[in-house]
Amino acid sequence: MMSEATSVRPAAARADFSRQPFVLAWELTRACNLACVHCRAEAQLHRDPRELSTAEAFAVIDDIARFEIPPTLILTGGDPMRRGDLIDLIAHATERGVRCTLTPAGTPLASRRKLAAARDAGLRRIAISLDGSTAERHDAFRRVRGSFDWTIAIAASARALGVPLQIHTTLCKRTRDDLPAIADLADQLGAIVWAVFCLVPTGRALTSDEIDAETYESTFAWLAQRGETANWSLKLTEGYHYRRFLAQQGRDPLQKTGPAPADSVGRAPGAVNAGNGFCFISHTGEVCPSGFLPVVTGNVRRDSVVDLYRDHPVFRELRDPHLLKGKCGSCAYKRLCGGSRSRAYVHAGDYLEADPACAYIPPGFAPGHAESPRP
Repeated sequence: MMSEATSVRPAAARADFSRQPFVLAWELTRACNLACVHCRAEAQLHRDPRELSTAEAFAVIDDIARFEIPPTLILTGGDPMRRGDLIDLIAHATERGVRCTLTPAGTPLASRRKLAAARDAGLRRIAISLDGSTAERHDAFRRVRGSFDWTIAIAASARALGVPLQIHTTLCKRTRDDLPAIADLADQLGAIVWAVFCLVPTGRALTSDEIDAETYESTFAWLAQRGETANWSLKLTEGYHYRRFLAQQGRDPLQKTGPAPADSVGRAPGAVNAGNGFCFISHTGEVCPSGFLPVVTGNVRRDSVVDLYRDHPVFRELRDPHLLKGKCGSCAYKRLCGGSRSRAYVHAGDYLEADPACAYIPPGFAPGHAESPRP
């Protein structure tokens, strides 16, 4: 395993998202025994024969290690526990200086024995999904009875094994009223991070489950207040306008609410967004800016993910805030926030368009007007 000394990332280099992402999510498989109502991957019961082989996966890890400062590698799915070579992949990544986190599905496959093997191979963090504070609510979201209890068992295993725990919750109409109870449960389970995923209607997720822009504003206010007394650090995904909300409140939007995580994964030093500090590899090797933004730029079977991230026009456009359109292009917070490029793509068919979930209207902006001078 890497020592803590070798895992420290120089702050200046970490912030250069034009050179390397802070996080790279890898969908090892789309196979999963759950049938979640919001599933981005539209996970299926059986594994896809087109998945990357173990040898191909090793080669991808070797390529990822070429980044001057390798990103944190999120091993996700589907359910990554469905891959028989999972432990070997974690061990290989660790040997190559790439830190891994794991997002197992809430099933018995994530046994304490298997999680212990992952820890011993170098795993740095376990992330579980909780979309309800009770078995009734969570299992209805996951559409498999027993998922809540299995998920709680994974959390207990993480604590017993000494592996830091992160909790993921989808923010949508089905879950919003349950957020206070889920936040309390995250405290009780000892989570170091509560990651709230603001719904993007991709895969099985529906636009009818999205909350509106004004509801986001009131939810942000509650999240900011709740985070002040939490034992976890708050992180929002696809809710980047939360940074704008905090800045308007006179708060540092890059200083995450709550205590800093105690493990070596750390916090992003800049404003991460799809293609800007973030990259995604699908189960068949396709490289996209995000799993929620399925714009394919290449495939690791023939392309280097390092080269794609640095040089592909899609990634370059996503890192240029001057190209943003509509009110996002006129917004003084566009470098800090950038809006959800994934949500813009779903609703407008253009990842550079405005994020419809944001209620903020920049001063002087009117639809059809040119953007304001570049700050």
